[in-house]
Amino acid sequence: MKIVTVVGARPQFVKAATVSRILAERPEIEEVLVHTGQHFDANMSGVFFKEMEIPPPRYNLDIHSLNHGAMTGRMLEGIERVLLDERPDCVLVYGDTNSTLAGALAARKLHHRVIHVEAGLRSWNMRMPEEVNRVLTDRISDLLCCPTDRAMENLRSEGFDRTPIRVVKTGDVMQDAAYHYRERAFASSTILRRLKLVEGEFALCTVHRPENTDDPARLGSIMGALNEISRKIRMVLPLHPRTAEFLVRSAIRPGFEPIPPVGYFDMIRLLAGAAIVLTDSGGVQKEAFFFGKPCVTFREETEWVELVEGGFNQLAGSETARILAAYARMRSASPDFSADLYGRGSAARRTVDAILSAWGG
Repeated sequence: MKIVTVVGARPQFVKAATVSRILAERPEIEEVLVHTGQHFDANMSGVFFKEMEIPPPRYNLDIHSLNHGAMTGRMLEGIERVLLDERPDCVLVYGDTNSTLAGALAARKLHHRVIHVEAGLRSWNMRMPEEVNRVLTDRISDLLCCPTDRAMENLRSEGFDRTPIRVVKTGDVMQDAAYHYRERAFASSTILRRLKLVEGEFALCTVHRPENTDDPARLGSIMGALNEISRKIRMVLPLHPRTAEFLVRSAIRPGFEPIPPVGYFDMIRLLAGAAIVLTDSGGVQKEAFFFGKPCVTFREETEWVELVEGGFNQLAGSETARILAAYARMRSASPDFSADLYGRGSAARRTVDAILSAWGG
């Protein structure tokens, strides 16, 4: 069986590392890795392949820094050429990026089977590009690997149980990665020492979503809250290149010193050492849970609803006052992080088992 795996953004590199490791154990499976180039900066791409020992992609399409339509269109064209050359049995895509949708569309147009890992998630906000990508990818896939019970419920409510599409609960492959790489990250990362950070005495923050970065009012309001929080606790903000660009463009100055983007091992170490996490990232919301950290999210909705319902995460939008109130509430919260929400590190193996069960014979 030949599987073409399409990745393009840093969360997908993390997810692919877990599944690719299990695929490599199966001599009957050949995996061909395609990197669209959506994240191309060395700190956003190359360091992940190196640290996580992911084989270099056989194809790098080098497509980035374009508007959604142009980026997705060029990816579709480039992935189609790869699929015509490789003639795979299946195409595997992860998550909800433009790379995800382009990979699924190219495969479907050429009548290749599509596997969607992290399927069934819904924020119910169709203004989010990620929501559009995940909904469309689910609908044109053949095998949907769901990370949570809620994802399974979402697909049932949309009528997927009346289609020939296979739907399987596998758990979350990002938890596999957090568990697998934790010891290596602790052994190799020196970021706490480099930044003179003390365990449990800093807040970790990420901001990158276009709805927040592209709106000067929202970005200014979020930064106002972070500036206020930074007067109480050390603020560590690995600055996404897009966010850095929009801060300059909007003449918004943080009241603390952000740091450059970090690799996966440094991010694990920061997550494990932080007192609290503030983010607008879907993946970081979960990673905060994996490492037992309360989280505040700069969004009005989340696809990871179980984190909010369990008291692990609070949605705060972008208003300064709401963020500050959520920060104060989560600093005093003590949720039960022993809850099994995402499979406890067995999702990648379940994913490969689902693929082989569907078509391995």
